[in-house]
Amino acid sequence: MNLKKGFPPKGRKDARVLILGSMPGGKSLKKREYYANPRNLFWKIMGTLFGFNEGLNYKDRINILKENKIALWDVIKSCERRGSLDTGILSKTIVENDFISFYNMYPDIRYVFFNGAKAEKEYRKRVSPWLTGINYEIRYYRLPSTSPAMNLLSFDKKMMQWLKIRSIIY
Repeated sequence: MNLKKGFPPKGRKDARVLILGSMPGGKSLKKREYYANPRNLFWKIMGTLFGFNEGLNYKDRINILKENKIALWDVIKSCERRGSLDTGILSKTIVENDFISFYNMYPDIRYVFFNGAKAEKEYRKRVSPWLTGINYEIRYYRLPSTSPAMNLLSFDKKMMQWLKIRSIIY
């Protein structure tokens, strides 16, 4: 098993919203792009929210998120994982990202949306304890995972919950 390393955050310094995943899957790591698995619903949801075609090139999709003051990142900086699923992440190998530095670089973040339960769980376990006493005025929301592995909800049901992002931005 080898060590998987995530990506740096994508976003403008004036971002107000952070969408947090757990750790990029195999296809994303290979392409060096967030949510590169074509079966992952993330870009379809973002396209629906912000009026672009999910097939738009990656740089343009990222720029649209930046224009809407949305940043992307993951809770986990590195870990060992069997396959691409969150269930394959070996907990004892997890190294979390440096959120104190992140929030200092992105001081306007006011909303964090977790893309699924694993991202929220690891953030609350590994990051939140380090943020105590620091005055970050942030509201947290867990949204249903866009991963193809999380197929209990239809696209429409996931979309209804992800609409919360647009209601906050506009």
